[in-house]
Amino acid sequence: MPLGERGGWESSESMYCGVETDFSDDVPSLLSFHISTGGFDYVLAPLMNPSYRPSLVEANGSSDTQALPVSGSDLVLAPSQWSSHVVGKVSSWIDLDSEDKVLRMDSETTLKQEIAWATHLSLQACLLPTPKGTSCANYARCVNQILQGLGNLQLWLRVPLVKSDGDSMDATSEGLNDSWELWNSFRLLCEHDSKLSVALDVMSNLPSETSLGRWMGESVRAAIISTDSFLTNARGYPCLSKRHQKLIAGFFDHAVQVVVSGKLVHNLQKGSDSNTEGTQRHPLRSYLDYVAYLFQKMEPLPEQERIELGYRDFLQAPLQPLMDNLEAQTYETFERDSIKYIQYQRAVAKALVDRVPDEKASELTTVLMVVGAGRGPLVRASLQAAEETDRKLKVYAVEKNPNAVVTLHNLVKMEGWEDMVTIISCDMRFWTAPEKADILVSELLGSFGDNELSPECLDGAQRFLKPDGISIPSSYTSFIQPVTASKLYNDVKAHKDLAHFETPYVVKLHSVARLAPSQPVFTFAHPNFSTKANNQRYKKLRFNLPSDAGSALVHGFAGYFDSVLYKDVHLGIEPTTETPNMFSCSISDAQHQWPFLLGRPLGSEDTETSLGLMM
Repeated sequence: MPLGERGGWESSESMYCGVETDFSDDVPSLLSFHISTGGFDYVLAPLMNPSYRPSLVEANGSSDTQALPVSGSDLVLAPSQWSSHVVGKVSSWIDLDSEDKVLRMDSETTLKQEIAWATHLSLQACLLPTPKGTSCANYARCVNQILQGLGNLQLWLRVPLVKSDGDSMDATSEGLNDSWELWNSFRLLCEHDSKLSVALDVMSNLPSETSLGRWMGESVRAAIISTDSFLTNARGYPCLSKRHQKLIAGFFDHAVQVVVSGKLVHNLQKGSDSNTEGTQRHPLRSYLDYVAYLFQKMEPLPEQERIELGYRDFLQAPLQPLMDNLEAQTYETFERDSIKYIQYQRAVAKALVDRVPDEKASELTTVLMVVGAGRGPLVRASLQAAEETDRKLKVYAVEKNPNAVVTLHNLVKMEGWEDMVTIISCDMRFWTAPEKADILVSELLGSFGDNELSPECLDGAQRFLKPDGISIPSSYTSFIQPVTASKLYNDVKAHKDLAHFETPYVVKLHSVARLAPSQPVFTFAHPNFSTKANNQRYKKLRFNLPSDAGSALVHGFAGYFDSVLYKDVHLGIEPTTETPNMFSCSISDAQHQWPFLLGRPLGSEDTETSLGLMM
């Protein structure tokens, strides 16, 4: 059964827990014991007798007549049971990079036979053993060959979670310095195939936090936790260290399945080995209960996160509001972002107070132009700011989309703003204003700040401003950050052309590893009346990874912006200064909130921990 309920999760988002088993030729009994009695959701089980060697069968001269020593006929379970309750485990003895020719050939034959059998059973996934030693070229070659003809079966490469940084080496790591490098070499030799994922063996000692963070951008499908990695609480029951708990919670948040492996190593209290019905209790049930407890104690997802679940790591092309007329659904998403318009209202209010002193509030009328008015949220925010500050306001609402203009007219009539608001149905680039504005308000920024209508359109619109006029926003800065994002890279790679790698996307980033802090790239200020104004920019940045992080693969760059609307009122999505609770979650829009993934993968450095970027 699933691990339980986490607040805010749909049933389809439930997490499951498996158990690693030994070989058994009685699969129905195996499932009955571990699933019906033990409560686990699936078994991670060998598909073939571990004593099988193709060379021995050939030596006996019976290879043509003898059936493969598999765990049982496909008829012992229904296809749905094979698919939902069994993850196959390829024999751990195989070593395709061995110096022993017989072992090497036996390994390749057995690997192909077991994957073929797993495909025949309609299994969803099959676990590949950890590469022996640091060389895995022939192993990866064979797996890559298998992947080319594979259907729906997913292959999980078993990799120990180790990195040598002082005391983090584990005895089972066999001298491996950094298991991420082993995984990276293997998946690159397999051409980054989307059907190849990783299953991490979680050891009792963990690498540093920054080293662990790299895995959050990888295609991790399972975390295999040995019973030896569990501590013992005061009552004698298994538990995990704080660092392990944090890691498992992170895995849950990235939909990584947990598998319990090993034998019972905790001396439980007397009587705990049977359940309420008096039947024998599964020896690993206490470990399963603890994993379920960790999942259930996670904080419920906020409403915003629940709505955004479907858009996590989903590539969207940026909006083109200059070329295309936006749809009503897109405008509705903009307008739901109440925090953004609250910030705009604050900025307009401060600008009105600075523009008109209190003693002249009843005499002077401020001219405010909203360029790109849409369906009127900035018009409303500006009028509310005028009411709040007791200033007189005259508004020009400039909008090129004739469909949105219809809504604007209805809004003005419904709210009784006819004496204050003049609607201009025209492209701002071609409109001749009847008078100069004191304040120019717009929301033309994209997720990277300067990737949509700014700064070019705002530079053109500043002709509407008085020499001492105020632009809201007054400035904005773009930021960039290197990331590992295996899923997004594979999604772009699926298009099989260079153009998609050179396209900036709007993404709700989730399964990514942020490798270094973001750095500022370009800054633009408005108004800019300089006759020598030029929007061409050049920037060279160097990103330094933390010394204990290890190597990393850069799949692309996340782009953010931070904008000063007016004085101390700011709006942005840069992680360290982001405006909280900004809300833009429609599939047709995310441009004002979610970061981009830019560029092609740069590769990894084996010894260097710094990255260079030129734009």
